[in-house]
Amino acid sequence: MPPIISAQGLSKRYGVAPLFHDISFTVSEGDRIGVIGPNGSGKSTLLEMIIGRVKPDSGDVAIRKGTRLSYVAQISEFAAGVSIRSVIASALERAAVPESERAARFAQTLGRAGFADLDAEAATLSGGWRKRLAIAEALVQAPDILLLDEPTNHLDLAGIQWLESVLQNAAFACVVVSHDRYFLENTVNEMVELNRAYENEALRVRGNYSSFLEAKEEYLHAQKKRQESLENRVHTELEWLRRGPKARATKAKARIDKAHEMIGELAEMNARSRTSSAELDFSATNRKTKQLITLEGVSFGIGSRTLFKDIHFSVTSGMRVGLVGPNGSGKTTLLRLLRGDLKPESGKIRRADGLRIVYFDQNRELDPDLTLRRALAPDSDAVIYQERVIHVASWAERFLFSSENLNQRVGRLSGGERARVLIAQLMLQPADVLLLDEPTNDLDIPTLEILEESLLEYSGALVLVTHDRFMLDRVSTVVLGLDGLGKAERFADYSQWDAWQRLQLTKAKPVASTTGSRLSAAPDADSVPSPKKKLSFKEVREFASIEERIAQAERQLRVKQTALEDPQVMGDRIRLQGALSDMQEAQKTVDHLYERWAELEQKQK
Repeated sequence: MPPIISAQGLSKRYGVAPLFHDISFTVSEGDRIGVIGPNGSGKSTLLEMIIGRVKPDSGDVAIRKGTRLSYVAQISEFAAGVSIRSVIASALERAAVPESERAARFAQTLGRAGFADLDAEAATLSGGWRKRLAIAEALVQAPDILLLDEPTNHLDLAGIQWLESVLQNAAFACVVVSHDRYFLENTVNEMVELNRAYENEALRVRGNYSSFLEAKEEYLHAQKKRQESLENRVHTELEWLRRGPKARATKAKARIDKAHEMIGELAEMNARSRTSSAELDFSATNRKTKQLITLEGVSFGIGSRTLFKDIHFSVTSGMRVGLVGPNGSGKTTLLRLLRGDLKPESGKIRRADGLRIVYFDQNRELDPDLTLRRALAPDSDAVIYQERVIHVASWAERFLFSSENLNQRVGRLSGGERARVLIAQLMLQPADVLLLDEPTNDLDIPTLEILEESLLEYSGALVLVTHDRFMLDRVSTVVLGLDGLGKAERFADYSQWDAWQRLQLTKAKPVASTTGSRLSAAPDADSVPSPKKKLSFKEVREFASIEERIAQAERQLRVKQTALEDPQVMGDRIRLQGALSDMQEAQKTVDHLYERWAELEQKQK
């Protein structure tokens, strides 16, 4: 069977700089292709070419006849006054779904997506719920191929896991542009990176994100070896040319032509391998105070709904807090309480004297008519960074903007480029505490990696809200989890919180309301824990992991038993005594875990 999509020789440029040149690819049945690349490499443009919204400067896109294609853009917007029900009904009508099938498909799609109030106005939903609705709108049309542009932006962690399960079990093909490394790891079976560093401007690898990283390393290693070999050959030819050979002889002329050809090839390879990366380095104030912000019995609600109550938590110097929870559980509200924008309904928030807090708002906006020059340096053509005066052109280069870009309007920048401008503004403000609300949206993977490194090196305190599970695992030293029902609990890391959440799924009764603003949107139905459990939060976490701990303990016991039966050990009195002691300790551990398991099961009944 021919491929669903076949693209040949696609090229596109905006202004002087080309996005990509002579890109060719196919999409076949069963493909789940992840697309990555630096900001500005043309990932979104490529998807828009497939759906026909953008025309290539050269090349063609052929789509198999009768193919049903659905597309979810980066930003999910809906007209005012249109309900969730109407959005899905219109999608079914556009897809010409038979009347007899519409009711079942309607209920199945929205049920899996977690929507409850179908008459809610789509435009009033939170960003995460709008994204879910846009994905549901695409899915209900039963596409042969689904195109997703940064689908995890604004989705909470439960929403991302829902989308992962949809794609893992999908019968359709999929092309997804994403910077979420765990999402790519869990969903795709093929990876493509658009990058002019590659000879054909793209590298395509069969497998998930980990497989891609291995293949990329091999490719770059081979390219480096080839480059070194070519440099040696060019050096030899240049020495030969300097000796002034006569070009009259055919052999000499051919060698001169070959030398020039190799020099050109080396120059092209050097240009491709020359990479730039943003330089991110947040400035701390280096204050000596240990306790920076202390929450004592803090509660807050919106209307009749309690977001969280009786929180006791301290943010101390050097602490990196990952703040997690479903959409609408109050993460942004808690950041605003920490900053002092809101007052708690009850309890107290104590801040150290003269505390300097820098806040990155997820609803960040830049004046679209502002030039890049004024966005980066509002008052003059220089900025003061870490007590040094830096010209705006040099400051712009740190964030991968050339001096030619300085007079460009901010409204013309991509989402990732605007995010880099906002991070540049934050870096000019020394802080005791960084409050970052979804800073990863729209950033490419290289910039994400640099952001992670800068946060790891930042000596002040950090409170981070992000849907990027890789960043949470790598950066946070403690996780504060909000359950959406008013409770908050401290966890050692994201994985521990995720295990607790998954345990709740087996007991949870789906409850969801999709109305309200960004702050009042209800949590995801899939992630609402049951309030009726009898175990404490710590006991819930312990119970979730105890079976695995027992299995590990029993494996360890078998290892000790095998060691005890070793003839060499049995013939050595001292080693035998030690091995017997080790086996007895391993047996005690197994017995203790089984007793604790029974105790927790009994308590849960």
